[in-house]
Amino acid sequence: MKITALLVLKCNQEGSDPVILANASDVSRFGFFQRSSVKEFIVFVGRTVAKRTPPGQRQSVQHEEYKIHSYNQNGLCALGFMDDHYPVRSAFSLLNQVLDEYRKTFGDSWKIVQADKVEPWPYLNEALNKFQDPAEADKLLKIQRELDETKIILHKTIDSVLARGEKLDSLVEKSSDLSAASQMFYKQAKKTNQCCTIL
Repeated sequence: MKITALLVLKCNQEGSDPVILANASDVSRFGFFQRSSVKEFIVFVGRTVAKRTPPGQRQSVQHEEYKIHSYNQNGLCALGFMDDHYPVRSAFSLLNQVLDEYRKTFGDSWKIVQADKVEPWPYLNEALNKFQDPAEADKLLKIQRELDETKIILHKTIDSVLARGEKLDSLVEKSSDLSAASQMFYKQAKKTNQCCTIL
């Protein structure tokens, strides 16, 4: 999963081309002589997609192995050029964070900008590097990954208890936490092999 570029644009409602407010790209995987052409292509496609994203809308456009995700918040538009495997929800979460951070940093000054800005915005470069991992952009994905890791650790713990020679059957029989009915349920379930197959 890879993010190639992030852009922030002012999308004019009069039909003129969007103005680039910030631009960050990582074209290191392209050949040295291709890099300037790739950057120009990113700007061209970014303007084209941003111009066609209505205010308040999000859209994703497929181009070869890339997806261009666009989010227009009432004229302030963020775009991300990502490979096809980058999760869509993470992409839009990232674009939302970029727009929020832009508004915190620059306020409404973007509304009067008339020409492309060429000075870099450090946050956008940091975001480009930090959010290569989609879990950083999408907190739910991060929590899911942590839960999956916890589940793996839990399975390893049960396996290690059984590996020490303790039998789960004998633990169930000795347990004072289980009623006779629960112990009987465990034994019946084990016989029919419908419950507790992990144990």
